[in-house]
Amino acid sequence: MRALIEFDDAAIAALDRLAREQNVSRSALVREAVANLLERSEKPRMDDAFGLWAVSGSAVDGVSYQRRLREEW
Repeated sequence: MRALIEFDDAAIAALDRLAREQNVSRSALVREAVANLLERSEKPRMDDAFGLWAVSGSAVDGVSYQRRLREEW
């Protein structure tokens, strides 16, 4: 499928330079960049888990829970 995308002149120049260096077409570079972006967006990230304890709706205090677990050791 084709898509019409507008880039500024500086981006085109940078893409052309990279394409020459890698001996690929500008289109191949853009396809690779989009594929990488889509792959990264599908993987779970650590940011998604940060603060999960608070979001989980748990009424247990996190520090108390941690101390209780450590007492078992």
